[in-house]
Amino acid sequence: MADKRRKKDLTFLERIYIPEIIKGLLLTLKNMLKPKFTMQYPEEKFIPGGSYRGRPVLVQEENGEERCVACGLCSRVCPALAIEVQAAETQREKERYPEKFEINMIRCIFCGFCEEVCPEEAIVMSKDYELAFTSREDAIYGKDKLLVPVHQLKDRIEFLRSYK
Repeated sequence: MADKRRKKDLTFLERIYIPEIIKGLLLTLKNMLKPKFTMQYPEEKFIPGGSYRGRPVLVQEENGEERCVACGLCSRVCPALAIEVQAAETQREKERYPEKFEINMIRCIFCGFCEEVCPEEAIVMSKDYELAFTSREDAIYGKDKLLVPVHQLKDRIEFLRSYK
């Protein structure tokens, strides 16, 4: 049985693609005349909203203690294997704390899985987007660079609570 459907024959203009080229040029000209939304970066800073995922940081409470209980979920869920956590025991109300907490910022892909899995809201994605390193050692952030007071992360934590 022969297929009775026949493909539509193209006209001469359709075969040489002239109408399609003209459509593409008109689209380009239309977009060239629209107003630009470019920011002059060093002079104008981008101010991200609460949903922005910048570099991961550890939340530090008002009393100076970190929220992290060193459960290690963030290091297990990290697809880039960028997080290293070593736990230690303490006599305080929280039984464990991270003795060593490091994030290799060269390996971090800013996926936010560590933030999603954390039961204590101890690790969140901040608004920091300017990261520059002069050596590989500078890219390994320890607790000294990761701890951020909770009041600086207030809008991100509120976004996470409203999202859940």
